[in-house]
Amino acid sequence: MPADLTCPDCGTVYEAGPDEPWRCGCGHALEFDERPHPQGDPLPLHSLDTTEGLWTFFEFLPIEQHVTFYEGFTPLVEAPDWDAQFKLEYVFPTGSFKDRGATTTLSRAVELGVEKVIEDSSGNAGASIATYAARAGLDADIYVPADVKQSKLMAIQRADARPVRIEGSREDVTAACQRAVEGDGERDAPYQTGDGWYASHAWNPAFYAGTMTFAFEVAAQQGWTVPDAVVLPIGHGTLFLGAYRGFSLLNEAGIVDGMPRLLGAQAAGYAPIVAALGGDTTDADGEATTIADGIQITEPARGTEILEAIEETDGDAIALGGDPIETALDRLHRNGFYVEPTCAVAPAALEQYREDGVIDDGDDVVVPLTGSGLKTL
Repeated sequence: MPADLTCPDCGTVYEAGPDEPWRCGCGHALEFDERPHPQGDPLPLHSLDTTEGLWTFFEFLPIEQHVTFYEGFTPLVEAPDWDAQFKLEYVFPTGSFKDRGATTTLSRAVELGVEKVIEDSSGNAGASIATYAARAGLDADIYVPADVKQSKLMAIQRADARPVRIEGSREDVTAACQRAVEGDGERDAPYQTGDGWYASHAWNPAFYAGTMTFAFEVAAQQGWTVPDAVVLPIGHGTLFLGAYRGFSLLNEAGIVDGMPRLLGAQAAGYAPIVAALGGDTTDADGEATTIADGIQITEPARGTEILEAIEETDGDAIALGGDPIETALDRLHRNGFYVEPTCAVAPAALEQYREDGVIDDGDDVVVPLTGSGLKTL
């Protein structure tokens, strides 16, 4: 049976189903009422059967595998010029880490008997949900900004999903999508009684069940240990929170001992987490960063949770201007890492954290490279 949903804030439990609410009536994001994890010692990586990709870690997941390309176990490679390891999340089927969440989200949709999914996205998540919906044989509407990059728009269209272009801000896109999901909105909680099931990378807990496999892979690739720090981009924080949840579950299961510091990177002018921490949210000229469109989020759906994860791991978050991001992007390309501009935010932040003394020489640091440069063509 599919897992039910519960609100961690008010305790309300909602029965699983295709019209389940996309958030609690109190406004809080919902979670699964199960937190499964395996018992006993894990196998070393060389003895682990990874042919199922990230679904190798099915014992941690409150979802059964239904829709997959056997994605996951992305390479973890040395990056000597950065004194770090890069995890190549851009080698997923659709060229971004969002496939981690898409495989679990669409598997959940199939569990529930959903016929159509709806998502809002600046590009990568929409392309991923559209692709996995096609794999599942489900219809998909993807709400996108009117000025979405052509490469990402084509990825959505070629998966036979319907792009719905919305004028205005990224928040306007989300609002339009949520109205379509709720339909007439006559029921008390925001139930999904409209045009489809909300496969939201920001709100749907199934998506985070997928992104937390990032942490499982890092630990397995490091001999079931955790790094000193992980530097990650933050828009809605899907990978950031996924990493936190994954490392937390590994500790609960007794598989690892300790948490890495989670260090966030946001774009100047779009840095609500940095603002909440009292940091500088602008670049040297007081301008907003335009190069990192993938994380231009001013109201993260789970902002409170991101702040809690930072506090619990002795982490931090900083905002980066366009110049250091462009410099980092050029440097990545020269070193053979062909990534999209948003992807350069975390490596740029790594350099800033080193200059600020937050990361010491010799620290074991992992940085995900989150999106392929092929999407910018």
